[in-house]
Amino acid sequence: MKNRSGHTLDVQNGTTESTITVLETFPAGAPRGSWPAEEYAAARRAEGIPATVVMDLATDTFVVKTEVTV
Repeated sequence: MKNRSGHTLDVQNGTTESTITVLETFPAGAPRGSWPAEEYAAARRAEGIPATVVMDLATDTFVVKTEVTV
């Protein structure tokens, strides 16, 4: 399940800059689909971490990430 967790990306969009941190990845082909990723993100949000789930089509995984805009 963990193939890219903890990676940080700096993204610039116009005049704002964001830092995206990948918390965890989950295979899209799992029997429960996105549920494990959604459950993991919900647990992080309960801890106060603004986690969201996105689909990475290139790797066929659900990615749980946080994004901080500066």
